[in-house]
Amino acid sequence: MRTVLIFFFISLSVIAQEKISPNDYLTVFEKSNGLKTGTYQEVIAYYQRLADSYSQIHLDSIGTTDSGKPLHLVTFNPDGIFNFETIRKTKQTMLINNGIHPGEPDGIDATMLLFRDLAQGKIKAPMHTVLVTIPIYNVGGSLNRNATTRTNQIGPEVYGFRGNARNYDLNRDFIKVDTKNARTFTQIYHLVQPAVFIDNHVSNGADYQYTLTHLFTQHNKLGGDLGTYLHEQMMPNLEERLANKQWDITPYVNVFNDVPEAGFTQFMDSPRYSTGYAALFNSLGMMVETHMLKPYKPRVEGTYELMKSMLNIMEIDHHKIKQLRANATTQFQALKTYPLDWMVDTTKSTNLTFKGFEGRMIPSDVTGGHRLKYDRSKPFIKEVVYKNYFKPKVEVSIPTAYIIPQGWWDIIDLLKLNQVEMKVLEKDTTMTVESYKIDTYQTRSQAYEGHYQHYNTKVTTTTQDISFKKGDYYISTDQNAFRYLLETLEPQAPDSFFNWNFFDTILQQKEGFSPYAFEDVAAELLKNNPELFAAFKTKKKSDSDFTKSWYAQLDWLHKQSIYYELAHLQYPIYRVM
Repeated sequence: MRTVLIFFFISLSVIAQEKISPNDYLTVFEKSNGLKTGTYQEVIAYYQRLADSYSQIHLDSIGTTDSGKPLHLVTFNPDGIFNFETIRKTKQTMLINNGIHPGEPDGIDATMLLFRDLAQGKIKAPMHTVLVTIPIYNVGGSLNRNATTRTNQIGPEVYGFRGNARNYDLNRDFIKVDTKNARTFTQIYHLVQPAVFIDNHVSNGADYQYTLTHLFTQHNKLGGDLGTYLHEQMMPNLEERLANKQWDITPYVNVFNDVPEAGFTQFMDSPRYSTGYAALFNSLGMMVETHMLKPYKPRVEGTYELMKSMLNIMEIDHHKIKQLRANATTQFQALKTYPLDWMVDTTKSTNLTFKGFEGRMIPSDVTGGHRLKYDRSKPFIKEVVYKNYFKPKVEVSIPTAYIIPQGWWDIIDLLKLNQVEMKVLEKDTTMTVESYKIDTYQTRSQAYEGHYQHYNTKVTTTTQDISFKKGDYYISTDQNAFRYLLETLEPQAPDSFFNWNFFDTILQQKEGFSPYAFEDVAAELLKNNPELFAAFKTKKKSDSDFTKSWYAQLDWLHKQSIYYELAHLQYPIYRVM
């Protein structure tokens, strides 16, 4: 009898688990009628509940973050296979990143709904695409909840903070990798190897009628057939699908304290940003930017519809996307030069049919100056010039390989993290290489994400025979990380390791001279070297500041002599041509 009763209660328990109330799968967002977003703990618990209930969903934790907590990875695959090496044999992945700025939580809630509806069959499960999400990337910012720091944003009631546990803006850290968050993201990205990457945000800036805006990676920068597909097929397809659902969308309105109808330029996503980083590995990237002045509920619903539409596009174009990505690196490698920096192409633009609100400058009651005021009672539809074509501003010849001395282990570590293929020299070796000297550069006067960045960097190039040591690294550019290598190792690239201060020790001269003692040496130099003497006289004639400064003259002569240290301004990464 006792055995029968035990079996009876076990059976009731199983039945109860199988008949979980639909309310158990409602999110905090839904229960609050679109007014609230879940806490970090509630979000992870929700995905755990989905993973426990549906075999198509898997929850994993990977690495750590500056908060001390791990990043989570949630995967939806109808096949129930969650090994990414196996997945890549037959399918492609879409990676959705949420909560990089936790005060912009729209994607956090929208993605929870998307995974649930896929698991429950409310949305047809994709056959060729595996959906993956980082539920909350900025864990530390998510735990730092408040209701005020998004000064002008309408909802939700409480949300996270933009800075992470160390107050970094994580959407500036994908190249420099100052945070544990970024280090773990890099591991996840190369594990997943997404064909399409979506990063969900909420915009600041102008006022207009749209709830949704898109910020695709810049198509000229993405380049080749892949960039053309993004610009001419994927983006228009997404816009059309959303319009058919009565969800108007426009490109991200890249203006500050100005009216959009004056025209605006596409945002250039350099590799410090998530989509710019993803582009280095030929992922089709976009940021979703909902509008801060729209209520929270439609912002989440619009994000949901956008991601669902992108999933449909991936399903239809899966073969095309796979081929374009496979050919992208080869297309770049076939070129003689590679573009490092970009500028707006003023000969081309796009006319947008833009839905805005009338805005004008009026006297400010606060400052006594003028302020911008939008009038929502005066909506309009106007043709607006959108400058979304760019052309190269700085290009560099493509080397066969780079050689990095082993002493620069911090650079080597970042390359390894990004799965760069490299060989270690097995013996001391002399090679003919291109060598850079840093010629000129400028440095930001204000701190930016923990750095005082360099910019407008220029180099001089010489060809030299250099002796490298056993243990130094030879890195061929004939590999999948081709673009990553050029955009981090070429000093002139905006987000190069040089411009992010990784090589600042070469900018400081380590040895100098005592002026009273060097005077006699300098006199001998001028006496025994007529060409140096002529150059010295010419410089004094052409540069009055130089002529007035005895120290500048001695310093110049010291730099022309054998006593000047070779390491000063010598970029320590060499190019094999």
